[in-house]
Amino acid sequence: MLVTSKEMFEKAVAGHFAVPSANFVDEDSLKAHLAVSEELNLPIIIAIAEAHLNAFITLEDAAYYAKYLAEKTTNPVCLHLDHGSSFEVCKKAIDLGFTSVMIDGSMKPFEENVALTKSVVEYAHEKGVVVEAEIGHVASNFDKSDPNAIYTSVEEAKAFAEQTQCDSLAVSIGTAHGFYKGTPVINFERLHELKEAVPCPLVLHGGSGSGDDNLNRCATEGIAKVNVYSDFMASAARPVLALENKEAEVDDYYTIKNASIDGMKDCLKYCYKLFETKSI
Repeated sequence: MLVTSKEMFEKAVAGHFAVPSANFVDEDSLKAHLAVSEELNLPIIIAIAEAHLNAFITLEDAAYYAKYLAEKTTNPVCLHLDHGSSFEVCKKAIDLGFTSVMIDGSMKPFEENVALTKSVVEYAHEKGVVVEAEIGHVASNFDKSDPNAIYTSVEEAKAFAEQTQCDSLAVSIGTAHGFYKGTPVINFERLHELKEAVPCPLVLHGGSGSGDDNLNRCATEGIAKVNVYSDFMASAARPVLALENKEAEVDDYYTIKNASIDGMKDCLKYCYKLFETKSI
């Protein structure tokens, strides 16, 4: 069933677990994520990032396929736009039937981020859609001379959430987008401070390659949603690359497709265990 993430996050916060936000880039990855979530009867956020649109699927097609498939499931499914860059893109996703959108103004000055986020929140809430925002700097967007700059300020996060009335907030506590080189140092003290101060659920971006222990602690110590993209793509590619190098045959197309789909399914099952996700 197609829902917003509101109840998912309420249950996640109360139950000390996280819901995976599984990025999809085409119909195969979308179906793989939904099949696993329904098999395990667990909530899922199926997300497509603005940056990944038009490589294999348009925003319109993503909305059509995802809504059709989600409405046939019995477990809770939230359709989410990831890293929307503008009011216009978020509005389009909302009008197409997305139940959640992210407006990413994290690279803007605080006041500009607030103003942009508020405009999306006002429109989304009128339509019954929830909004994720971001404050802080994930990945390389920080002053390397100041180690504290990679972490979201507790004071700014609290003020931002209160001023924008966003439904969830992505914060930076040490992870990075893509595959992290080495294992990141997560500031769990900052996470605990943010959880106590910020009046909405917290989101972690950069889940791929961040270390199993780190992710499990994040999921059980204050993060309600963990974004995963790179791990799914790599998990789809590995079994294909491991196939026998031989002359092509007709059935090889099916073999390759099934191998990549199975790889993504196994990855999501692992994420569910790591995040200790529970049925709602």
